[in-house]
Amino acid sequence: MADTTVAGGAGLLERLARGPVICAEGYLFEIERRGYLSAGAYVPEAVLEHPDAVARLHRDFLHAGSEVMLAFTYYAHREKLRLIGREGALEELNRTALRLAREAALESDALVAGNVCNSNIFVDGDAESARTVRAMFDEQVGWAVDEGVDFIVAETISYCSEALLALEAIKAAGQTAVINLAIHREPETRDGLTPAEAAKRLEDAGADVVGLNCTRGPASMLPLLGPIREAVGCHVAALPVAYRTTEEEPTFQSLSDPGCGCLPEGRPFPTALDPFTVNRYEIEEFTREAQALGVSYLGVCCGAGPHHIRAVAEALGRRPPASRYSPDMSQHAFYGTSDQIPADYKAYKGNL
Repeated sequence: MADTTVAGGAGLLERLARGPVICAEGYLFEIERRGYLSAGAYVPEAVLEHPDAVARLHRDFLHAGSEVMLAFTYYAHREKLRLIGREGALEELNRTALRLAREAALESDALVAGNVCNSNIFVDGDAESARTVRAMFDEQVGWAVDEGVDFIVAETISYCSEALLALEAIKAAGQTAVINLAIHREPETRDGLTPAEAAKRLEDAGADVVGLNCTRGPASMLPLLGPIREAVGCHVAALPVAYRTTEEEPTFQSLSDPGCGCLPEGRPFPTALDPFTVNRYEIEEFTREAQALGVSYLGVCCGAGPHHIRAVAEALGRRPPASRYSPDMSQHAFYGTSDQIPADYKAYKGNL
């Protein structure tokens, strides 16, 4: 299969051969923050109910430097739609999300990626659940191919065996495959493999890009990337959540906030993570360190805002359109260095 886009431009693998590719994720959390989606079930109903909001976020990420418009079909699978009583809207939601991604991509030379994800019904070793999950992957992949995607991402999957089912569906459709695992508190997949072992199995089964996304923030994801890079010969991906996780609390689900006594569920996840949000400079640092390890498919997952994606781009030495508005403190009323800032204002900065 030729590595080109539908429009005839360079495809994902050709771009990766030239250098890193940036992909913005995080649509669920950002659309929820903007008030168009309910936390909990996290079904992307906004695709149908507020398509303008989804289109706006695509364009915001594009403006910030994302080279991939990822269709907002995370949790848009049959089981999630059934859970909220909207299974009848399954195909319409998927096709609409794919078209919104393509419309945004056409405004630049961005790639369009289909998206499948963790099923939340897979049971390792259970043949019936495997058949059900594979059928779910097949139908979403089929719609993505119909809508002319450039490649397909399978993401946030905790079982290597489930990720292999997604990979089989993607490869059966003749598509380039990016497969990203989610590693929870224990540094292994739910079927007991190290991330490096799982990545190697996925590469051997035909994955074009393997890596990690979601669950872990930059600090707790970075140590897992070196062993993956050493284990595989294909491209490696890293898209952490935009939260300050630690060795003791390595996932955003495991974070605790003893300073807040008003948490409705007694934990910050998922709607009270604000105090843990990483800043743009931490994302720049992670991007540089991950690239130094040989990671070439880079981005940010849950919690990402456009400023985080711009930070990824600038860490790679790029200047997306949003870089026109990158910080310039020289004109600040107190911290500025310009001769036009009154001296008494500069002197007062220590009292702010």
